[in-house]
Amino acid sequence: MKCDPNLYRAASPSLAVKPRLVRHLFLPPLIIAMMIGLGYIGFWISEHYGIRNLGENGQRQLELHARAVESEISKYTYLPSLLELETSVSQLLADPTPEHRQTVNDYLEGLNRRSRSRAIYVMDTTGRVMATSNWRDVDSYLGEDLSFRAYFQNAVRGQPGRFYGIGSTNGEPGYYLAHGLEEHGKIIGVAVVKVRLEAMEERWQRARLEAFVSDENGIIILSSDPARRLKSVVPLSEETKEKLARSLQYYWFPLNELQPLARETLSEGVEKLTFPANSELVSDDENISYLSQTRPLSDTPWNFTLLTPLQDLRREAINQGILVAVAFALCAFLLIAWNERRKVIATRLAAREALQEANNQLERRITERTTDLRASNERLKGQIRERRQAEETLRRAQDELVQAGKLAAIGQMSTSIAHELNQPLAALRTLSGNTVRFLERGQLDVASTNLKTINELIDRMGRITASLRSFARRGDDKGQACLGKAVDAALQLHGARVENTPLQLHRHFDAVQVQIDQTRLEQILVNLIGNALDAMQAQPLPELWLEGETFDGKYRLRVRDNGHGIDAEARKHLFEPFFTTKPGEQGLGLGLTLSASLAAATGGHLGVEHPASGGTAFVLSLPLVSPTPAEPI
Repeated sequence: MKCDPNLYRAASPSLAVKPRLVRHLFLPPLIIAMMIGLGYIGFWISEHYGIRNLGENGQRQLELHARAVESEISKYTYLPSLLELETSVSQLLADPTPEHRQTVNDYLEGLNRRSRSRAIYVMDTTGRVMATSNWRDVDSYLGEDLSFRAYFQNAVRGQPGRFYGIGSTNGEPGYYLAHGLEEHGKIIGVAVVKVRLEAMEERWQRARLEAFVSDENGIIILSSDPARRLKSVVPLSEETKEKLARSLQYYWFPLNELQPLARETLSEGVEKLTFPANSELVSDDENISYLSQTRPLSDTPWNFTLLTPLQDLRREAINQGILVAVAFALCAFLLIAWNERRKVIATRLAAREALQEANNQLERRITERTTDLRASNERLKGQIRERRQAEETLRRAQDELVQAGKLAAIGQMSTSIAHELNQPLAALRTLSGNTVRFLERGQLDVASTNLKTINELIDRMGRITASLRSFARRGDDKGQACLGKAVDAALQLHGARVENTPLQLHRHFDAVQVQIDQTRLEQILVNLIGNALDAMQAQPLPELWLEGETFDGKYRLRVRDNGHGIDAEARKHLFEPFFTTKPGEQGLGLGLTLSASLAAATGGHLGVEHPASGGTAFVLSLPLVSPTPAEPI
């Protein structure tokens, strides 16, 4: 390589001293300052994007584990309400004899063993435990007065009782689910299920996950780190602490505040927290920083918080900052070397060799870093594939559960379709026989009318079977029905029975549009009117009232008769499948069960009243399509 000798001509001493002096005095501190500044900028950018990526991954982890907590909590919510169906429980609350108590104790013990809950017990309306699943234990709840507990106070008022606290009997923490036991619209007692949630903490510890759940008071009730349990994540006033101490929700724990050394809010529900180092977890005395991500849990006032350590991210950011500083230093060095090369050939050659060596080192470091990043990328891809497979498996399981629910409902309707078609078939048999006699007499107009009625009944039977097929194709029925038309159709189906009796019919309702399929509404009314006619067979002057009113966005139709009524024992089983007071050839005991199911499927309700004047009144409540009722009938 040829060099221009004039390019490297030495300057005169008088002109070279001052630039060299400036270069030696000011250039090194300037380079060092810029290295520090650029290194800090590189560190900050790397940490910022690292936290963002870590937050995205943490968000998926947060959602996954939060749903696991929600699933663990919600799978016991139905259990207290099951006791409302147990006859022995209502008998105990009505007559607390030792025999009834022992029967319920044995029942609760078996139910607790099958459900794998901690304890199940029943209290009367004063808050005293009448029966419990742990009646054999020394620390049994039997006879305890728990009226001061918040879950009892909510449940006895008809509200769902959800409460996490530490038991006053044995000091054992648990999640309490309470339900008010009703009989004839009146609460006669409270059923409580106690569940232990410590298994989730053990799973978090095995997975090396740092997380905790805080309740509505800001107290940590579940934590992968036992040192954080029963500490407050929000400041508590002395008044609040005294109130919680009186309630004995957390027994006598001091409820100290979990105070971080530093707190930085990054976004809603995302914070950067710094805590003192835990000597059991780390070997040095450095503070530990976490990325805190919080999400509220559905159906509870609790929050789930995931803590992701930032030590590895900080070390990587420091390495990136150092790499930026070194790169800048390298560039500065190259610039200085290039400038010096213009002056001395030897310096230029030495600088070239140094540059080559520095490039080799940089390439090695870049290669190592690229290899590490590629391996990390492959691991992340594998984790993403696993999560996608898990989500797909979950979706398939959910679809199978929905389809299983549909098939179960179809099976119930299929077993009761014979009952629903029995009355139209009986009407067809009567009309067909009459039609033959009218044809023999030459009364063609009456025979024609009967044939039209037979055709309508056949269409109705087709609609009944079609509703079974349509139910298998959709999850819910959004049809609309006219109440007046449905009543007319039901009365027409019972036309022969109505005409053959001195029935006095009172119609006091509006021809409103309600949210239910027309055929299913007619099915319900046919069952209710048919039951009323059966109940009034021995009544010399039968009367049937069809009375309607609008209440709270729904229309309530009351079908009342003056028949013999229903005895107290039969009232308990009215809506149970295959229960009937009629002879076997007259009913299968599925009419009221099917009617109640059809009403509930549209957001309605079918209930029963027993007037003091006698008879029976069934109340059908259905959502209105429009809040403005039609003209009364």
